[in-house]
Amino acid sequence: MLFALLILAPAVQAHVHKGEEVSFFSGFRHPISGLDHVVAMIAVGLWGAQLGAPAIWVLPVAFPMVMALGGMLGLLGVSLPGAEIGIALSALALGAAVMTAWRPPLAFAAVLVGFFAIFHGYAHGRELPPGENGLLYSLGFVMATGCLHAIGIAIGLINRAGRWGERGLRAGGAAIAATGVFFLWKALT
Repeated sequence: MLFALLILAPAVQAHVHKGEEVSFFSGFRHPISGLDHVVAMIAVGLWGAQLGAPAIWVLPVAFPMVMALGGMLGLLGVSLPGAEIGIALSALALGAAVMTAWRPPLAFAAVLVGFFAIFHGYAHGRELPPGENGLLYSLGFVMATGCLHAIGIAIGLINRAGRWGERGLRAGGAAIAATGVFFLWKALT
């Protein structure tokens, strides 16, 4: 299944197309229509669930807050070179964190998640066509991100099911990291 997703990846990267209506729904569709965004945002929820309280809530709240700042940078036309590389690295790093059950201090985990959120927000913000109102679009992509984090948390609770749950969660992290490697390769070629 992962192989099939990787083959289809170029077709499912999230981007607003010329002439597409810009609204709450196009903003909501943006994160969920691109596998590059989906895996990273789910990884945030998985890692938060794996780390437990308070990270289970801190990480999924920190990400959209900082992502909104990145979105504003994109809306303002600020240049952020390497955004696609940053998005790919987010999947790779966050997937690896889940895979290895890495337990850094909460503040470091939140800063790491926030760092990657800037790239995701920037990608969302720069997709808004010039002259369009970004408020509803931005609300849409922030809400979709929250939903993806919630899905990650729900899946991540498998960690509480004993040894097999921990292994399953780590395997999911490995799959996300592998997807990140693929997206990094695509961004660099």
